Amino acid sequence: MRVLPIGLALLALLDLRPELQLLADHFTLTSLWFALLYHPLAVTVLILTPDLWRRYR
Repeated sequence: MRVLPIGLALLALLDLRPELQLLADHFTLTSLWFALLYHPLAVTVLILTPDLWRRYR
């Protein structure tokens, strides 16, 4: 049942895609802060993905 953590991580990355593109073009701490501020669920999912991976092993 490893589909769940992989699916959640992919959806989180899709949600963060515009911010990741901006960070890749011009990295600033302000752009990083706003990415974290406006997408807390996606960031939380990405942080917890290793734990989900172990839990659904």
